[in-house]
Amino acid sequence: MNIRDIQARTLEIPFRLNFKHHSADRSRTQTILVRTRTLNEHVGFGEGCPREYVTSETLSGCLAFLEQHTTDLTDNIHSVSDLATWIDQHEHQIDTNPAAWCAIELSLLDAMSKDLGQSIEATLGTRPLSGTFQYTAVLGDNSQTAFAELVTRYVALGFDDFKVKITGEEKNDSEKLSLVLNAAPEARIRLDANNIWETAGEVLAYLSELSCTPYALEEPLQPRAFGELNRLLAKTPVPIILDESFLNKGHFEPIDTTNDNVFVNVRVSKMGGLIRSRAIARLLSDAHIPIIIGAQVGETSLLTRAALCLANEFDDGVIAQEGAFGTLLLETDITDESLMFGSNGRLVCPGAAIDVAANGFEIRYKSDLFGTNV
Repeated sequence: MNIRDIQARTLEIPFRLNFKHHSADRSRTQTILVRTRTLNEHVGFGEGCPREYVTSETLSGCLAFLEQHTTDLTDNIHSVSDLATWIDQHEHQIDTNPAAWCAIELSLLDAMSKDLGQSIEATLGTRPLSGTFQYTAVLGDNSQTAFAELVTRYVALGFDDFKVKITGEEKNDSEKLSLVLNAAPEARIRLDANNIWETAGEVLAYLSELSCTPYALEEPLQPRAFGELNRLLAKTPVPIILDESFLNKGHFEPIDTTNDNVFVNVRVSKMGGLIRSRAIARLLSDAHIPIIIGAQVGETSLLTRAALCLANEFDDGVIAQEGAFGTLLLETDITDESLMFGSNGRLVCPGAAIDVAANGFEIRYKSDLFGTNV
């Protein structure tokens, strides 16, 4: 592949409803979109979702990162091997700019695959995308009325796997859990605290007071407070999911995994692209640590498709998958047809939104994304 140019823009798509949790309240996307064009006139796109409370990134910082490296990338990236070498050589810079790099890398992989006339999976050397992917119903910190309405909608769609954003107030959270269980008695429920507590003792006290025992609890403590995390892991009866506390492979070593009660949320944008996400998923798989394929609130079909690469390759170790909300959450998408779950929370691939003839990520983008207000 020979690169003609690389460009970036921000993307702000309104949500159909606000999404709130302990660390943020969102009504629109916060996204960087990157376009790579090759000398063969193939075009690839990439998406990243910077989150200040997760990776300390901003949209302006993402744009600055691309501007800093555009010439180097244009001159030196011609193959997957070149891309892997660049990632190794810039590991620490990517560690602090994962969403920015994710958008760049995905656009390069998409364009490269189209130049080669093949899918992303073929370019990465993994098996073709195929199968049925089961998604989780995600419930934010909404009012009780709005929460109940969403539960009803999810149950009507056939969901039985739920993720509930909690407040840390036992009475309020227990009432919401009861709403889910009353509507879906067999539901599997995991909770997401988004870093509410400071100590293991506070977490254990909260869990002991809840009206039911959750399947797992995500990020109850402050991000990367590994000492306190290990104290919790030594005592909790509930598995702990790491998200903000697991951003790169360097965060694996300080975590005590001897009690077999650690899960890891692998989000492509958070981890810094597909190549790094695959390496982390392989590390977790080899250590027999369950994987959740996560998603950023408000991601488009592009990041949904990238995450499917991971879910497809590491299906034996994946215990849950998030995202694929498409235009159920977004007022519009960057693709002609939104890649999203259907009945029972399932997405079948290949399906209507996957066009294998398109190569790359095999999705059809809306025309002129860099000349519209999408």
